[in-house]
Amino acid sequence: MKNIIITGSSGMLGKAVLQECIENPNIEKILIINRTPLGVKHDKVEEIVLNDFSNIDTLKEQLNEYDACFYCMGVSAVGMDEEKYTKITYNVTKAFVDILYSVNPNMIFNYISGAGTDTSEKGNVMWARVKGKTENYILQKGFKKVYMFRPGLIIPEKGTKSRTGWLNITYKIMSPLFPLLKKMSGVTTSTNIGLAMINTLFFDVESKYLSNKDINIIARKKMS
Repeated sequence: MKNIIITGSSGMLGKAVLQECIENPNIEKILIINRTPLGVKHDKVEEIVLNDFSNIDTLKEQLNEYDACFYCMGVSAVGMDEEKYTKITYNVTKAFVDILYSVNPNMIFNYISGAGTDTSEKGNVMWARVKGKTENYILQKGFKKVYMFRPGLIIPEKGTKSRTGWLNITYKIMSPLFPLLKKMSGVTTSTNIGLAMINTLFFDVESKYLSNKDINIIARKKMS
């Protein structure tokens, strides 16, 4: 039985991960940390509202006894300059990583990144550089296990929706193609991301960078 922390559970992927964790009998306790209350009512779930994630150190005493963190929090870089995007994506994540490592270096840390992330930190695409810098920091921190989830095309399932209006419209237009798209190894689902996150707790995965194809393979693993 595992105890986990989830951030970003108000977003599409965070909600999907939370839903799979609630349904999974091998997950005993879930701590969700959000900027705004989600209001989930379930025996497994405890919620903390933290308006400013750079103040994560104020929660240090409440972060003990957790086996993993599923870091699903993130924002779109559309309309942002590099300074602001770096503050939200890198600085906030770094503060979170630092406090969790100080509490439990044996924790498993899963980070939702994105396809095309640039770990050289030198490319022309701003968001990819910043995501790459963030990935590098997490990987070098020293946690027991770390996985960078780099999904591309994601099909939402079980009623999950994006907070981005135009993306929901796109999903609605594409929905007739979902059955066909799900058969493609390069496409994943919100459900599979949740299942793969959970399975990293129980199976060793060779790669630290997980594409849609990798996510789908890990999601299908079954415990004997």
